[in-house]
Amino acid sequence: MKDILAGYRSFLLALERRSSLTVQTYLGEIRIFLFWLREKGHDQVKTLRDADTVLLTDYLEDRRKTIGPRSVAKAVTSLRSFFRYLCDEGLRNDNPAAILEMPRRSLKLPPVLSRQKIEVLLEAADISRPLGLRNRTIYELIYSAGLRVSEAVYLNTADLFFDERIVRVKGKGNKERMAIFGDEAAFWLKRYLSEVRPLLAKQLHPKAFFLARGGKRLSRKAIWKNYALLALITGTSSKLHTLRHSFATELLAGGADLRQVQELLGHADLSTTQIYTHVDVSMLRENHKKFLPVLGLAASG
Repeated sequence: MKDILAGYRSFLLALERRSSLTVQTYLGEIRIFLFWLREKGHDQVKTLRDADTVLLTDYLEDRRKTIGPRSVAKAVTSLRSFFRYLCDEGLRNDNPAAILEMPRRSLKLPPVLSRQKIEVLLEAADISRPLGLRNRTIYELIYSAGLRVSEAVYLNTADLFFDERIVRVKGKGNKERMAIFGDEAAFWLKRYLSEVRPLLAKQLHPKAFFLARGGKRLSRKAIWKNYALLALITGTSSKLHTLRHSFATELLAGGADLRQVQELLGHADLSTTQIYTHVDVSMLRENHKKFLPVLGLAASG
């Protein structure tokens, strides 16, 4: 099994050019499946050669008892990929996961924050401390450019172009794109570069843009943790990804074209971007309920 999993990992990285995060996710899902096989008394290698769709459906039914539709979909995708690899290696002649049905996912609108609440949250960062100034810079950039946290983590110093207000990022699947940031983000980025990064920079990661103590590249976990603290301090119930959602919603509310927003966010499928149109409509509906009674009273008077 170790050889099979090692080969699958190489298949994902070298042939399918999956990102390290995707590889980690797929391998994690397959290890859960293999553990389930062992718990059920199956010989793992033999079962991988003989498994049919019925067996995989039984496995997914067990998983549904403890996980939601989104996680089940991730498990299905991982199984399809893994059995495709087994077919490519000649270990199987068919892919029993190919006809597995994806669970239906209800439309879940992403949470967004108003610009005023985002300003309150960002201003809560203690910029008198170097790490506080660094943290504010990170969140200013994520909000201004609509970045994923992983895209901010893997930024290098050569990826920012201040004259053009452009940042080069690697998104999902290592796909490269150019994102745009505004003047406010540029102000904080320049302060971080001149005041903070020289204090943190060592020879460990001379190219990494956002650094932790000792010169290491700042981790996603640290960025999430620091944001959660700001949200707690300000009483803002939100997660870091809310900044990206808010960025997209503001663009569409301001009249930006849907495909332009898709390009800025790095979405492969336009349907992923379209969810923000639902967010905008829901916000309009809330405002309608909030202000219509007042308008009605004014009209009747």
